[in-house]
Amino acid sequence: MVWRESFLDLILIPLSLLLPMLYHAWLYRAVRRHPLSTAFGIYSASRRVWISGMMKDNDDKKGVLVVQSFRNVIMGSTLMATTAVLFCTGIAAVLSSTYAIKKPLSDAVFGAHGEYMMALKYVAMLLLFLFAFLCHSLTICFLNQASFLINTSSLSGGGGNLVTGDLVAEILERGFTLNFVGNRLFYAGVPLLLWIFGPLLAFLSSLVMIPILYNLDVVNVSTGAGGKGEHSSGCVNANKKAENNGNGCMHV
Repeated sequence: MVWRESFLDLILIPLSLLLPMLYHAWLYRAVRRHPLSTAFGIYSASRRVWISGMMKDNDDKKGVLVVQSFRNVIMGSTLMATTAVLFCTGIAAVLSSTYAIKKPLSDAVFGAHGEYMMALKYVAMLLLFLFAFLCHSLTICFLNQASFLINTSSLSGGGGNLVTGDLVAEILERGFTLNFVGNRLFYAGVPLLLWIFGPLLAFLSSLVMIPILYNLDVVNVSTGAGGKGEHSSGCVNANKKAENNGNGCMHV
C-alpha cells in the first residue's frame, strides 16, 4: 500500500528535477560555445563593454551613472534575498508547528502524503530557498565591491593602477552569475511548492517552465542584408546606422 501511494512520487518527482537540470546543462553548453545566441552571453558582453566605457575617462557623471546602475541591481537582489528568508521562516514555522497542516489536504493529494513525505517536501523547499538566499547575498557583496573598484580607475599608487577593467569585469560577472543562479533556484521552487498538492502538478509545472525559460534565454539573431548573423567566433555584426569601430564586433 505504501508503494502504491509513493509510486507517482518516485517516478514523476525525479523527472521534474531532471528536466530543468538537463535544460540548464544545455544552456551552459550553448553559452560556452555560442554565447551571442543566448541572452546571458549578450548581457555578459554588453556589461564588459559598459565597464570599459565607464572606466575610460572616468568623471562625476559616469560615477553617478555607475552608482545608480549598481543600486538598481542590488535592490533587486535584496528583495529576492528577503523573500527567500521569509519563505524559509514560514517553512520552518510549519515544520516546528504541532498543528498537522497536511490533514485537510490528505484526501485531495495524489501520491504519498505521510509524515515522512511531508517533512521531505518542506525540507527540500527550505534548502532550495536557503541556497537562493546565499546566492543573492553573495551577489550583493560582489556588486558592492565592483562599485568601489570601477571608480578607482583614475587613481594610481606608487606601483601604478592595480585595478584593471578585466578585474572589475570578472567581479561583476561573478555577481551577475550568482544573481542568475539565485533567480533560477526561485523558479525551481515552484515545482517543489506544487509537490505539496501532488507529484503530478510538480511534473506539469516543470514541463511548462522549460519552454518559458527557453524563450527568455535564447535570442534569435536576425540576419542582415548580406545574410550574415552570428559568427562562430562569438561576433555580431554592428548595426549599419551605428559607427563601426575596428571590426565592429563584440566578444564575450
